[in-house]
Amino acid sequence: MSQYRSYSDEALVHLVADDDHAAYMEIYDRYAGVLYVHARKKLNDREEAKDLIQELFTSFWKNRAKLQLQTQLSIYLYTAIRYRIINCITHKKLESTYLESQKDIFHFESVQTDHLVREKELKRLISSEVDCLPKKMREIFRMSRQLNLTHKEIAQELDISEATVKKQVNNALKVLRVKLRPLFSFLVTLFV
Repeated sequence: MSQYRSYSDEALVHLVADDDHAAYMEIYDRYAGVLYVHARKKLNDREEAKDLIQELFTSFWKNRAKLQLQTQLSIYLYTAIRYRIINCITHKKLESTYLESQKDIFHFESVQTDHLVREKELKRLISSEVDCLPKKMREIFRMSRQLNLTHKEIAQELDISEATVKKQVNNALKVLRVKLRPLFSFLVTLFV
């Protein structure tokens, strides 16, 4: 390989295009170290810099037959590593942005799910307490709150006075407030 040290970059590129692996190794020896230092400074990561250099020279070898340099080899290699560095940094930024957006989505979904679970449990507890009301009071209360009927409509439906309907709804609310107040205090301290 020492014979290649005296060759120009242009001559080495022509030899590489003709599948001369020793010429390729001479190019690697000339430029890999300098390109590595540049990549490491830009990326601040030794392993990524090594990977980019390896990718660059692997690509250089694989595409040797198609290689037609319009500029000096050093400029070509420097430009190629610069683009790889830019792509790497861009990829990192996109990855970071994506992960951050996923974290926000996960947080939103978990909060939303948590609220739905609590709402479902609260509805179940209220329904359970409503089930404990006396039969007539429970029927009137459900017609009022679940079916959204007016006091007048309930009175007509059950053939009782509006005053009785109003009294039964108010009594049901009083009973539920007393039974559910400790629950609400507990829920507020637990979930807020």
